[in-house]
Amino acid sequence: MDKKSKKFLKNYLNTPSPTGFETEGQKVWLEYLTPFVDEYYTDTYGTAVGVINPKGKYKVVLEAHADEISWFVNYITPEGYIYVIRNGGSDHQIAPSMRVNIHTAKGIVKGVFGWPAIHVRKDKEDAPSMDNIFIDIGANSKEEVEKMGVHVGCVITFDADMMELNKKYITGRALDNRIGGFMIAEVARRIHENKDKIPFSLHIVNAVQEEIGLRGAEMIANRINPDVAIITDVCHDTSSPMYDKKKQGDTKCGSGPVLTYGPAVQTNLLDMIIGTAEKKDIPFQRMAVSRLTGTDTDAFAYSNNGVASALISLPLKYMHTTVETAAETDIEHTIQLMYEFVKQLKAGHDFRYIKSL
Repeated sequence: MDKKSKKFLKNYLNTPSPTGFETEGQKVWLEYLTPFVDEYYTDTYGTAVGVINPKGKYKVVLEAHADEISWFVNYITPEGYIYVIRNGGSDHQIAPSMRVNIHTAKGIVKGVFGWPAIHVRKDKEDAPSMDNIFIDIGANSKEEVEKMGVHVGCVITFDADMMELNKKYITGRALDNRIGGFMIAEVARRIHENKDKIPFSLHIVNAVQEEIGLRGAEMIANRINPDVAIITDVCHDTSSPMYDKKKQGDTKCGSGPVLTYGPAVQTNLLDMIIGTAEKKDIPFQRMAVSRLTGTDTDAFAYSNNGVASALISLPLKYMHTTVETAAETDIEHTIQLMYEFVKQLKAGHDFRYIKSL
């Protein structure tokens, strides 16, 4: 990862993009992407798309989702404490003692998730729950909270910036899945810098609202109506503590991107991706899902008349925390795999299982 890429990644990860409020992150992403594409556009809810060779009739998508989990202000007590509800799959158990940013019309209001000391709690094993976690912004009344610009409906993100571990890992909040947005932008950059001729219309898609049901992908899939969709997201590093590999599979940071088998994944497309990885000596891992992938792959696969779709995942430690962690080698290999796949794909390729009898 060169200095230009890392600077973009740090800026992008550190820019809050809570579900439904992704605008600032999308601006950062588009500013980096636009020199590498022929045109770009956005939709009503904020999904951003850069297009290479927009005149091509055969349409291919590389997609990630832009949003991060967060919280909403739900109730303000007369004493000025703030209770919250989830915006996406936020984990209440990690909240106590975390610093937060409350996004208001007046700007960022700083706060903390408070928590009583262990030696004053009646039950020292009391666990955080949605009933007892709260935010303190240093106000002494509801009126003071509101005067600061905080009201019911304000969105809240954790205050946690990107850092590196041992010069090998990237860690921070919202790698799920802005690391995907970074990787698809890097594919566009390589195509541009290497002056590759793409014989089809390539849509680099950064979709909103994945964390609450793949909503952005649903909208943009119908608008583009692609022939092929490659989705990149994150999956779990099951070698880290507290996972059950028998139930959750065997995937590990540092061992390459993860390719998924499942009903929503078009097998002929998956086989082509595997063939690309093997030909280019790109390490990869495999995982299986019994029904849906739980990613934007499902939205694309089952859109329109059915879209040949596949999922390339980045193994991630500590998902949905402020210390999500990924190996730089996996990031590079995922970028490389998507780039090499796009280069070898022919316009008009028919992925159907049965073409004639």
